[in-house]
Amino acid sequence: MEKYDIIIAGAGASGVFMSYEMTKIKNNAKILMIDKGAGIEKRVCPIKLGSTTNCIKCSPCHIMNGYGGAGTLSDGKYNITNQFGGDLHKYVGKEEALELMEYVDEVLCSMGGADAKLYSTANSQLKTTALRNNLHLLDAKVRHLGTDRNVKIIERIFEYTKKRIETQFYTQIIDVDKLDDGRFCVTTDKGNKYECNDLVLATGRSGSKWISTICDKMNIELKKNRVDIGVRVELPGEIFKHITDEVYESKIVYKTDKYNDMVRTFCMNPYGEVVAENTNGIVTVNGHSYADPSLRTENTNFALLVSNTFTEPFKNSNEYGESIAKLSNMLGGGVLLQRFGDLVKGRRSSARRMEKCFTRPTLKATPGDLSLVIPKRQLDNIIEMIYALDKIAPGTANEDTLLYGVEVKFYNSKVQVDNNLETKVKGLYALGDGSGVTHSLSQASASGVHVGRILAEKYAI
Repeated sequence: MEKYDIIIAGAGASGVFMSYEMTKIKNNAKILMIDKGAGIEKRVCPIKLGSTTNCIKCSPCHIMNGYGGAGTLSDGKYNITNQFGGDLHKYVGKEEALELMEYVDEVLCSMGGADAKLYSTANSQLKTTALRNNLHLLDAKVRHLGTDRNVKIIERIFEYTKKRIETQFYTQIIDVDKLDDGRFCVTTDKGNKYECNDLVLATGRSGSKWISTICDKMNIELKKNRVDIGVRVELPGEIFKHITDEVYESKIVYKTDKYNDMVRTFCMNPYGEVVAENTNGIVTVNGHSYADPSLRTENTNFALLVSNTFTEPFKNSNEYGESIAKLSNMLGGGVLLQRFGDLVKGRRSSARRMEKCFTRPTLKATPGDLSLVIPKRQLDNIIEMIYALDKIAPGTANEDTLLYGVEVKFYNSKVQVDNNLETKVKGLYALGDGSGVTHSLSQASASGVHVGRILAEKYAI
């Protein structure tokens, strides 16, 4: 049985930035990183290759899994803020969390992101306009790298770390045992067993169920998190141009009149494209955008999400979101698409109606009726939010605004960890989105830096 000092389970944002710190800071730790996805050079979705127009449910999904995690093929948007994107500041302190995110930004710039503009919502006229219309713009600095630039940066980080960090791809950890001597024994789906002193769980959202099973086995308390359910909105880029040119990513929160529920915009992609994602066999939607002007589209897309937090006795928030996504997959064979005008008139969008639509969809999806999929409360909230956004971005509530469904953001149950992101089991760490502590690229990456520094000091030369 081969022995290591540290094993990192997952090569997502937190694992990548932990490996970066362990490479940068001198230490003598022997490290293995394991990920069920592909190396960065092999992470290409078949839809992008043109071999198919619909999600064929690759296993594992190249968009969601592999080196760099789900953030690699996203639009590369790093929000430097404590106001959203996770609760890292509750563990390391507000100033330290911001300093860690600023450091992540410095690394990204040093690896090729310096040309990407850093936006800010501070002192923005948009904030005033939003408040006048009962909308709330959250404060953040935003570095938008673009999917194309982001991939190149992640490639450079891998080149920097690959001689120091041993990495295994297309490999899943199927079991973890705590040995009598305090070390961990990790078993993979290839039949290999490895021992380590410190085990870092950094699997991202797609590994949330797996982390839950490990925590249950180790008697580590989990706090249930929410699930966010909504749609991806796509409309002509000109409608939001005055907003995206100024702040790029606008996190806008609205409390609905009808139900007093919170609805928010999420992951805005100016002149981007809507994409399909496969999370554990369930097809949902997301959005990407590019730095290269030649790759841009005429549309802007963003998510509208309604947060759902359940009380006793119901505990399975992620399963609730999965059931709604499965229903969409059942009716549409994947992603459903509906014009806003059809939705409010209570009719399905048909292929004939879509032919007359002025907004051209960037993702091939099945025209249908989202009211058959999304529960009435969430759908009412989304419709009310669209009319609210129409006040600051006239045209949002146009008939030909497109709604893709469903978009679901699954959150792992929050793992009980201390300020070092270490569980009560000595040597077992949980970080990134898989831990429930973070919900964003910036904070997940920052958590990797935090634990990387702690373990680099432990194994200092």
